[in-house]
Amino acid sequence: MNDIMQLETIQLDRPEPGIAVATLNRPTRLNAMTNTMFAELEQLARTLDREDDLRVLIITGAGKAFCAGYDLADADLLPSLSPIGMLDQQERAARALAALRGMRIPVIAAVNGAAAGGGLSLALAADIRIGSASARFNAAFVRIGLSAGDLGASWLLPRLIGPAQAAEFAYTGRVMEAAEAERLGLLNSVVPADSLLAEAIAMAAQISANSPGGVQLSKRALQANMEVSSFAAALELENRGQALLTRGTDMPEALAAFKEKRRPEFTGR
Repeated sequence: MNDIMQLETIQLDRPEPGIAVATLNRPTRLNAMTNTMFAELEQLARTLDREDDLRVLIITGAGKAFCAGYDLADADLLPSLSPIGMLDQQERAARALAALRGMRIPVIAAVNGAAAGGGLSLALAADIRIGSASARFNAAFVRIGLSAGDLGASWLLPRLIGPAQAAEFAYTGRVMEAAEAERLGLLNSVVPADSLLAEAIAMAAQISANSPGGVQLSKRALQANMEVSSFAAALELENRGQALLTRGTDMPEALAAFKEKRRPEFTGR
């Protein structure tokens, strides 16, 4: 089911109200990225972000891989591009991942296998990453004469696993297995392969049970305060978020539900 969007490289499903699952669907190519996929990822993010009833997006891969990065079948064309042409190509991919990371709702990556190159960057763009035991990560750009600074990886990876660990991983071009990724904080948890999607949906349901506005402004605060340069700026952003949320209906509903000993019914209004 792809809703009203006509998607060639992504399968979109709705397992529960408020939860969408986007499955990269090029399993014979290990879900490698193409320009079509970049365009569809951007379209998907911008379209779903307009759905007021959507609470969480899960991204995973069909078959045995999460995403093998840029499709090498198309890579032969890259050296022939002009500098501006290559910049356009890079920005096409960057727009897709920036659109996903910029969604107002949480994004969970269910990493079912290899996440390499741009696939690593795609996983990093999510707010939360859950992996199966077969999840593994690689940023082997240095082995093909390119930089590991690709699609946000050089900004996000050091913030997740620390600068020294990120440097060693990027400079060696080695593979990081699931257990190490969990230990370093790249993966939130590792679960059995046959329950990976169910675990992701369960986490999404737990998030969905909370105030939509509270979750969305929490995401905004967490992301924005990774970029501000002072504690005072972080407090200013947090204060504004809390003030806005008290003007909505969810906080009064939560207080009433607490007093009445029932579950709150959040609307996000």
